[in-house]
Amino acid sequence: MPTRTARTAWNGSLQEGSGQVELSSSKVGTYDVSFPKRAADDAGGTTSPEELIAAAHSSCYAMQLSALIAEAGGTPQSLDVTADVSLGPDPDGGFRLTGIKLTVVGEVDGLDEAGFKQAADAAKAGCPVSKALTGVEITLDASLEG
Repeated sequence: MPTRTARTAWNGSLQEGSGQVELSSSKVGTYDVSFPKRAADDAGGTTSPEELIAAAHSSCYAMQLSALIAEAGGTPQSLDVTADVSLGPDPDGGFRLTGIKLTVVGEVDGLDEAGFKQAADAAKAGCPVSKALTGVEITLDASLEG
């Protein structure tokens, strides 16, 4: 399996500085980052490590769930996955990820609600990004469309 690379160029201090994160492997984009905007309610056109983790987690989870639905005899028509990644103070100082909420709504043929939820729970535990983030509480809200 390949290794993927991202690169960040940062200039200045934490509060006054800023940077750009480049998705080097795919070359699909370079995005601005700054700590004040990271900690603000309005991102103001910049991304953050938490948003990038949310993107990684939602896409990884969708792939894993798609595979597990098929293994259970279902056919995924669509999966709408959202990952909300929260940043907060760390009791030991600094900051830490305080939680990740995965929400998935699926349109699936061949599985009932119980079968879908079983696959959804297994995907939460089995997706490689979930495994990498075991130090963060991950919750799941899974439902079938309709």
